[in-house]
Amino acid sequence: MAGVNSLFLRTVIFTGVLIGGLNIVFAGVQYGFAGLPIWFYLSQLLIIPAMFIPLRLFAQAAVTPEFLRRASLYALGWAVPYAIYKFAGDALNPAFSPVFSLVSYLGTVILFAGIFAAIRKPK
Repeated sequence: MAGVNSLFLRTVIFTGVLIGGLNIVFAGVQYGFAGLPIWFYLSQLLIIPAMFIPLRLFAQAAVTPEFLRRASLYALGWAVPYAIYKFAGDALNPAFSPVFSLVSYLGTVILFAGIFAAIRKPK
């Protein structure tokens, strides 16, 4: 993969494992580790390659002067890893509502994008 150095790759792996691990811990505490299905554990592995997206987009967003474009880049960066995290956790709930989960997901991504775009302006 062109443009991938060892620090970048280590960062992708570390953040993916950290986020996936936290999701497993949170779900395990809420639903019991014995009750977590194998698909849930395996879905957390998808976060590792998904972390390539935000690390590339966040670097680009950090140097983008226009607020809406910067916020859009942050939203795109959060979109895939947070979708895996959010939907895998939500699907464990017996009262899972796909519509509510999607609305909550979109609201959180927009909120994160706005906050990051506001506080991470280029100098």
